[in-house]
Amino acid sequence: MALLQISEPGLSTAPHQHRLAVGIDLGTTNSLVATVRNSLSVVLPDEHGRSMLPSVVRYLADGSVIVGDAAQSAQSEDPVNTILSVKRFMGRGLADVGDISRLPYRFVDASSCLPTGRQCSTEAASAKHGMVQLRTVAGVKSPVEVSAEILKVLRVRAEASLGGELTGAVITVPAYFDDAQRQATKDAAKLAGINVLRLLNEPTAAAIAYGLDNASEGVYAVYDLGGGTFDISILRLSRGIFEVLAANGDSALGGDDFDQRIHCWLLEKNQLSALNPKDTRLLLTLARAAKEQLTEHNEAHITAVLSNGAVIDNMLTEAEFHTLSQNLIQRTMQPLKRALRDAKLSVDDVKGVVMVGGATRMPQVQQAVGRFFNQTPLTNLDPDKVVALGAAIQANLLAGNRTGDDWLLLDVIPLSLGLETMGGLSEKVIPRNSTIPTARAQEFTTYKDGQTAMSLHVVQGERELVSDCRSLAKFELRGIPPMVAGAARIRVTFQVDADGLLTVAARELTSGVEAAIVVKPSYGLSDAEITRMLQDSTQFAQDDMQARARREQETEARQLMDAVQHAMAQDSDLLDQAQRADIEIQLQNLQDALSSADQQMIKRAIMALNEATVSFAQSRMDKSVKRALAGMNISDLETK
Repeated sequence: MALLQISEPGLSTAPHQHRLAVGIDLGTTNSLVATVRNSLSVVLPDEHGRSMLPSVVRYLADGSVIVGDAAQSAQSEDPVNTILSVKRFMGRGLADVGDISRLPYRFVDASSCLPTGRQCSTEAASAKHGMVQLRTVAGVKSPVEVSAEILKVLRVRAEASLGGELTGAVITVPAYFDDAQRQATKDAAKLAGINVLRLLNEPTAAAIAYGLDNASEGVYAVYDLGGGTFDISILRLSRGIFEVLAANGDSALGGDDFDQRIHCWLLEKNQLSALNPKDTRLLLTLARAAKEQLTEHNEAHITAVLSNGAVIDNMLTEAEFHTLSQNLIQRTMQPLKRALRDAKLSVDDVKGVVMVGGATRMPQVQQAVGRFFNQTPLTNLDPDKVVALGAAIQANLLAGNRTGDDWLLLDVIPLSLGLETMGGLSEKVIPRNSTIPTARAQEFTTYKDGQTAMSLHVVQGERELVSDCRSLAKFELRGIPPMVAGAARIRVTFQVDADGLLTVAARELTSGVEAAIVVKPSYGLSDAEITRMLQDSTQFAQDDMQARARREQETEARQLMDAVQHAMAQDSDLLDQAQRADIEIQLQNLQDALSSADQQMIKRAIMALNEATVSFAQSRMDKSVKRALAGMNISDLETK
């Protein structure tokens, strides 16, 4: 039975006028995808009605990949091949990860290969640019590849829910992500087949959702404590303008660290030292559960039996947990002070504090933030969903869809960008908290007589020494006319796009020679590596196409069943006993076909149900026409 979407004359949207765009919150603990429907942003659930996708990926020996809840349930059973909190490794080298002994993974340092200093394997040697790798039964995987698996699931979910291919997505990143981490996120999206409309800072996305939902104006602070990162942003909301005044934070602080404190407490209480990966993951899982229980209860009972037979049986009270986590909370206070100082504001200037991220549910966090700002934090929007909702609003706008709200977003770059000068010093060209997109230029000169080339080293960070900043890229300007030292004039221009990604160009003004580089950070992936990964994924293209076709078939079947059942409930009087029995049989056949997940069986069942309802649809149409013409005569119709 054909289904028609009926709208008032002139109010329907032509299909070509609405582009399918989504906002994606690629989180440390959970990830979400949202879109705008009927002018409202909504989170898209999976086929089981679950909106949050655990950011967990499990690799199997046969090369298959499991993502989400099923992978999460295997985290203690297969800890080495089940990757959690991969966001903390994005754009990071082994030295950035910190104490790897507390993690159950087998790390590969791409810059020096294996941490033990042994000979590099072929797989490890192919990992360029210094980003840490993870060795699994399916081979060495980069955080970019792991994140891409999560993004693929979200893309498929969105396309199934929206019924078409996505125009693009806005993907959120922590405000304090540096250029390397942002580029790694964009690489992951490319690998997942997603066109990135923009990378958007998570606190800014939350402010968009909160501001538009509450028609707020004034200065607001967004306190974002997620699973692996912490950000604080100060924004001014005024007549549809969202202006980020300052951003600060810690990209290595989040809810995982609170779990780790409980984990260490358990080790100390039970006099345990080194644990195998399985027991480590088990205790970390129990620690997270205890943390979540203490959000609403005064105590949490932690019990477990380790692989060596040792029994864990401890009671963690709310007061003890507050003591364990106190210095972690204090670590978030310094970025708050710095952000206010950079924005040239005081605590009294802040009208409200928006809480974002699952870790902000902890009472001690809310209490500390309330004391700092002298006001109760705002929690009327779900802290787990608000970032995705805001990203969806931005995506809808960037896709070119008409919206009833006119607003402008002015975001900032979180970390200064500059060049290395003589003596290993960092000369800042674009200072932190500059509004993006932006472009700044600065002139430099030669150091020696007759110098005909210049090496440019692009760095990011707030420290004065290059050794304390993050190296982003190096390139050379050649062909400088030989002059005495200091005579040449080299203009270096930095351009930062709306994603916070950088392009650098250098030009010698007298001769006109120039060089430029699109910065691919040291810990990003090269275009060749992205190409290789895309080629590797083509071997599964056929399987992906079949899975997509099956999902589309299932969606069509469910829509048809709902429509037929609704029609039967409304106009059952139009059916005789034989017709009703035939339709009910075909409905059951279609339900059975859906349970079998056999695409061809589903297709045949759809056709059979359509055939069984043809006469019913005609009868309903006749009934509607008769109702519309009731009480009219020919002259009435002629005047219409």
